[in-house]
Formats: sequence, structure tokens, C-alpha cells
Amino acid sequence: MPALTRDEARSRARLLDVRQYAIDLDLTRGEEVFGSTTTVRFTTREAGDTFVELRPRTLHRAALDGHDLDTAALADGRLPLTGLAAGEHELRVEADMPYSRTGEGMHRFTDPADGRTYLYTMCCQTEAPLVFAAFDQPDLKAVLAVTVTAPEEWTVLGNGIARRAEDEPGRWECAPTPPLSTYLMALAAGPWHSVRTRHAGLPFGLHVRQSLASHLDADAAELLDITRRCFDRYHEIFDEPYPFDSYDQVFAPEFNSGAMENPGLVVLRDEFVYRSAVTDTERQTRGMVIAHEMAHMWFGDLVTLRWWDDIWLNESFAEYMGYQVLAEATRFTDTWTDFAANRKSWGYDADQRPSTHPVAPAAESVPDTAAARLNFDGISYAKGASALRQLVAWLGERAFLAGINDHFARHRFGNATLEDFLDSLARASGRAVHTWAGHWLRTTGVDTLTPRVTEAADGPRLEITHSGGRPHHIAVGLYDRAGTAGAGEELVLRERLETELAADGEHHVLPLPGPRPDLLLVNDRDLTYAKIRLDDGSRETVRSALSGLPDPLARATVWNAVRDMVRDGELPPAEYLDTARTQLPRETDTAVVGGVLRFARQTVADRLLPPDERTAALRTLTGIARTLLENTPDDGLRLTAVRALVDSATDPGEARRWWTDGTLPGGIPLDPELRWRLLHRLAVLDAAGPGDIDDALAADPGATGTESAARCRAALPDPEAKAAAWQALLDPADTLSNYLFAATLQGFWHPEQREILSDYVPRYFEQAPTLTARRGPAIADSLVRYGFPRPFTDPDTLAAGKRCLDHPDLLPALRRPLADELDDLARYLRVREAH
Repeated sequence: MPALTRDEARSRARLLDVRQYAIDLDLTRGEEVFGSTTTVRFTTREAGDTFVELRPRTLHRAALDGHDLDTAALADGRLPLTGLAAGEHELRVEADMPYSRTGEGMHRFTDPADGRTYLYTMCCQTEAPLVFAAFDQPDLKAVLAVTVTAPEEWTVLGNGIARRAEDEPGRWECAPTPPLSTYLMALAAGPWHSVRTRHAGLPFGLHVRQSLASHLDADAAELLDITRRCFDRYHEIFDEPYPFDSYDQVFAPEFNSGAMENPGLVVLRDEFVYRSAVTDTERQTRGMVIAHEMAHMWFGDLVTLRWWDDIWLNESFAEYMGYQVLAEATRFTDTWTDFAANRKSWGYDADQRPSTHPVAPAAESVPDTAAARLNFDGISYAKGASALRQLVAWLGERAFLAGINDHFARHRFGNATLEDFLDSLARASGRAVHTWAGHWLRTTGVDTLTPRVTEAADGPRLEITHSGGRPHHIAVGLYDRAGTAGAGEELVLRERLETELAADGEHHVLPLPGPRPDLLLVNDRDLTYAKIRLDDGSRETVRSALSGLPDPLARATVWNAVRDMVRDGELPPAEYLDTARTQLPRETDTAVVGGVLRFARQTVADRLLPPDERTAALRTLTGIARTLLENTPDDGLRLTAVRALVDSATDPGEARRWWTDGTLPGGIPLDPELRWRLLHRLAVLDAAGPGDIDDALAADPGATGTESAARCRAALPDPEAKAAAWQALLDPADTLSNYLFAATLQGFWHPEQREILSDYVPRYFEQAPTLTARRGPAIADSLVRYGFPRPFTDPDTLAAGKRCLDHPDLLPALRRPLADELDDLARYLRVREAH
């Protein structure tokens, strides 16, 4: 299907004013298709030609102003509308639309636990035409009036309050919405289990499939409390009230994104309904997602980007607000530590790859929707949120919020651009916001701040070398050792210096009060977005006393600095592992422990160290995990540690005893999540077989069990098992859903199995173009995210990948992430060469 170009969208927006979509959906036509009848009422400002998007299984009829159109004219998802006179028009389209198995359009899922079927839409970014006929671009907003025919026992949810029609069993009517972009149309239908309440005069609801009902009920009080608190906080800081008639949150199966901000009907992946023990950090992450999606009700839904070059106006703001409002409104007050430990590196890494782009790219660099889709990335989320955090530090929160409220008031239910928003901030603050934006939002790359302490006649001085071109408002923390050297050593904050680094300054000098500190932390409080380096003295302090820093955000900032130095080849990977060995046993923050162990395992052990050093690295990690289990009573830390212990286990006999006993070290019982995690590791180590997997699935036959079983079968170190998994992935019948496809990939590649996997590396690159062309962007994303042959960090894999990039018809959704993976691979090879 051709991507909609920016020029096409601008031309159509000049021609059309779309007033309403009346969308009637029939969900009773079987397992393959659903009926979709769309009536679009629009006005043309002058005579002209245009087109409407539609991607049906069968187009039955299309009529413009009562006159039938030639259905055979539908080509590549576009139905031409020619010879339009100026004035009002009505287009009616009747079609059968295909159900999706990849989470795009109208996704259909049958729960293996009980055979019940559920449907939900995902229209973002360009999938609305898989549900209804649409002028599918964000700046043609219109009222959505949706009616639905569904099985009688089902519940239907929509953007507006859905009510059963009187005397028509199975018939539902959703209240018409305010003007919305087509990508925000939402529907969820099925025999949902629901928990409902009211707040601030509006109906609130939580919904999940029946097999997860008890798990939702167990967490409903927390979920609703977070929802209410965030809702109230947004009303304290925003002048514009919540603009829709209800607030439902449906936890949907096989959902590709973390969540989607449909007005009045937020869809979240149902992994957020926990079946097993989780850490408080994971609960905090769930709360952040709730706050993030609620922020979109204003950023994105009330005021919508005009074109996809301004994705950041949606995602960066929701990301920033999600962390900030959750911290202000709920018990989760340390959200920015989690951001620093586990989210910010997403932006740092993306900003150093070939695909990097400005937070707010020039419109011409986003020429079509295919290019725009790829910008839902670490730049638009993590870097954008970091830039806003820096903006608030520089501008002040009061001026920032005043600018936001001015923006909402001027553009409510309309569309806006970067320039519109900057104008509002400038009016509210009187500051040179446009200049700031030029440095921060229109440029690429990561600045680096490198400190050096020198001695002068009047005392020590701090020299900061600034590589890059952005201004920074930063704090510099001066920390001194206290207590006993070794395990009991603490670091005490002597003073925190705040300073401004000019955009055009390469060297900055500050006087240091008192003697040279033991640890000098540039970007203390993590207010800016920049890689920071450690001077030699601070580096030694970190190795021996990092865990003695009193503030978890400071510790996360230091760990990020160490991580960046490893990735840039300035610090041996083995030193990172050794620092983790000495410092993590005293760490008290679950987010920090989880982030460090993840990087140590997935990057340091699996990719940066030579293969012959990997087993020793895994033993170091299991040693850290055992020490944490012995030292801490904290349930979250113990769970984080035991997960790492399982994932890095190298002794199949010991791991098998855990399975037989039903208990992990530390007396932690095997709940469903840990049981599948352990079975997966046993399969990798050739300590479990197909019979074990069958038995586990029989005990846990739902969707998660089915996916976990697929992951375990693909992990078996048996040539026949690998061949079966590969055949399932490549099957021309496309029988695997998006989640089963991802699970099979997650189980396939393991460094322990390089010998039997080596022949699949060239096959991966040879077959990826055809597979993704057939199955589309969501599968392309999974194929790289979960399926790239990472155990083969070698020049041959790099060369094979580069040959794949030469394929002339490579899907953009495959080309860009593949190029990024190859760039990471080349980076890791350079690190190996350096150390």
C-alpha cells in the first residue's frame, strides 16, 4: 500500500472539511471478516479530485451523493473521488473488512483458556482504513458516531459512552464524539469482565478478558486510585477540563504497544494485569503508563499534531507528564530514578545510531506516513521527555504550565505545530524559547560533558569540556567519603553547584569550594540530556563506593555514565561487571538493580565480552543475585535477584532441582511467571524436553501459557525443534499471531546454541525481506526487536546484514531497525577490539 505523503495530505486538507463519520460495524459475520458501513459527510471548498482510504477484504458498494461509484477503481487502498463540486457531499461505503492477527486494524483474539473471543481496534498510525473508510490524516478531524452489532452476550466499548439499543439485542450505540482524528477511533468488543465506578461526575471503567478477571479484581483498587489521582492532578495544572464523556481502560490481549491513548477508551496490553508477583518498580511503570495515556487526552487528543513531523508534541509531553504527574499525585514518588535507570538509555542509544533525527524534525524529513511510523522511537519518547525536563529546569514550572494552558486554549479540538507551541511558551515566559528549541529540538546527537579538576593559586577548579552544541542548566554534585572503607563506606553530599553551560562554549571553569571531592558528579539530579564522564578520582570512588551515594537518582546517573563509557569503548566491559559485583549487593533501589543486571547480562556478557568469557560473566551475575537474596528482606529486590539468577544459570543440574522442588533459592516459590522463566532456561540448557513443556502448558493453558510454551519449544537445543520453529515463523499461511511470532523469536537465538544455529544466520537475512513484505510493519518490528541473531556478534553477521540492506524493495519498517542493529553490532565489535 502506498504511504500517504505530506504533500497529498496538505492538498486534501486545503480541499476538504470533514464533519462526521457515521460508522456501523457488524461483528457477527464469522471469524474472518466484519461488516463496515461508513457514511462520511464532508464539504469541498472548491471543485477538485481526491481519494478516500479503505483496505477491505471485499468492497460491496460505494456511493457519492447517492450515485454508485465503480468499486473496481479501488487500488492500493485508495478509492478515487473525482469531479467533486464545491459544497456538501455524502459518501457511503459498504465493505467486509479483514480481522487482524498482527494487532493492526481490528484485531481478533480467541482465548485458549476458555474459547472466548475478543476484538479491539488499533487505528494508529495508518490503520483506520482497515476498520472504516476514512480521509486518514490527523488534521481532518471529525465527529465519530459509531454503532455496532455484536453477539448478544458481548459488551461493546467506544470513544463515547456505549449503550445497548432498546429492543435490538446485540445492537450498541456509542455517543458521538467531539472532533477527533481518524487514528483515534477506538472500539473494544467481547465478553469483558468489567470493574466500574464514577469520578468527577464521569463513568470510569476497567475491562479485561474473563480468564484474567480475578487478577484485575485483585489490583482494581490500586488501578482506580492511580487513575483518579492522576485525573485530579491534571485538573489542578491544566485549565482545560477533561474533554470527553467517560474514561475506560481496557487491558487487551496481543496488543503491540504499551498502550494507546484513544479518547475515552485507553487500550493497554494485558500484561499489566499481573498473574504473578511483581516488583514495586513494575507497578510504578504501570502507573506511569496510566498517567502517560491520560496526558494524551490533552496532548494529542484535544490538541492534535497537524502532520507526523510533530510526533513529539504527543509523545514527548505524555512521557514527561507521565513520570512527573505520577510522582506528584501518587505513592510512586521516585519515578525519575526509574526513568534514568531504565528509560533514558533508550534515547541515548537511538541518538547515536544512523537513524537518529531531531526531536522535532523538519517537515520535509517526514515526507510520508511510512517515514513517520519509524519516529515512534527513543528520540520522540525518552530524549523528548529529557529535553522537556531540561526546559522546565531552565524556564521554571510556572511559566511552562502557563504556556501549555495558552496552547490548549488556542487550539482545543484543533491541530497545532511546534511553532504554535513555542509561541505559547514565549508569550507565557518572555524567554527566548525559539532559540532554545533550535538547539534542543532541531538538532541530533548527544552532548558529552567531561569534568577535570585542576589546581590554581586560589584553590581547585572544575573544568567542564562540553562536546556538542546545546545549552545546559545543570547541577554538579560534590561528594566526600565518610564511614569505613569498603562495605560500610558512604558518600556525603558536600555541596551541589548549579550552573549554566552556554551552547557555544567548549570549556567552562567553576571554582570548587574546599578540597577536591572524592566524587564529582556532573548532571547531579539528572536535569539534562547528555553523556557525562567521570574524572579519574571519581572513577575510582565509583568502583569502591558507588552504592554509598545517598540518592538513588544520583546512583542511577552514575550507572548511566559507566554504561556510556563501556559502550563508547572508554571503560573495559569487565570493569562494569566488577563494579556491579562490588556495588549492587548494597543497592536498595529495585529500578537501579534491574537496569544494571539487564545491561550486564544482555549487553556485557552476551555481546561485548568474547564468547569464551561469557560463562564466567554469567557466574559473576548469579553470584551477585545470590548475595542480594542473602542480604535483603525487600521483596522487590529479591524478585529482581531471583529472576537474574534463573536467567543466568549455568548449572543445568541445579536448575533442574529448582524445578523439581518447586522453589527457588531464598525460598521463593515458582509462581506462573517464574515457572515459565525457569522452564525456558532449562530448555536452553538442554535440561527440559517437550514433555515438560506439554505438562506446563496443560497446567497453564491460557494465552500467556501458550506463548510461553512456544518460546520454550523454540529454545530447545535440538535441530528438529529449531527447524519447526523456523518453519512456523516463515509459514506462508501466516498462522502465528503477533505475540506467538514474537515468543517464538524470543526462544530461538541463544549464545549457548551457536553451533546448531549458525546456518540460520544467512537464512535470516535472506528471508527477512520477503516475510516482512508479506506480513507488514508490526511483524517487521518483531523480527528485528526479538529475532536479530545477536549471539553472532562477529564480522560475518555484520557483512550479511549489510548485504540485506542492499535489497532494493526492503520495507522501511525493516530497513531502519535493521540498520540500527547493525550499527550496534559494529559498535560492539569496536569495543571488543579495544579491550
